[in-house]
Amino acid sequence: MHQIAFNEISAAELSVIPSAEQLELFSGFQVSEEFLNGEKEDPRFGVVERDGRRIFRYRSGDYRVYFTMEDGAVIVQRVLHADSLTDFLFRSGMGSEDQKLGKSRSFWSLIDAGEKAARK
Repeated sequence: MHQIAFNEISAAELSVIPSAEQLELFSGFQVSEEFLNGEKEDPRFGVVERDGRRIFRYRSGDYRVYFTMEDGAVIVQRVLHADSLTDFLFRSGMGSEDQKLGKSRSFWSLIDAGEKAARK
């Protein structure tokens, strides 16, 4: 089991989710050593890429958890309700969910805000 850390923004997003939903959201969120080391893929995680940056997506119920891996730890960058993404994706009309997010400047701005909050 690896350490899961939340930046300031993702912690705030998580805090508004009822406790029972938080438990359900993270009950299946386990990242293997092989996945962390890039040795094995895991179909539970999507990958969003842009300009050499990679962020992983985990879906659980109505929520999406976006995370990076740093020094053997899982850093949760954002926890977003699916409706917010679904609405965006419907209006954008691009490819798959991960491809759409990879092309979206708005999505990367959300991620950048989380990473900047973590450095404070």
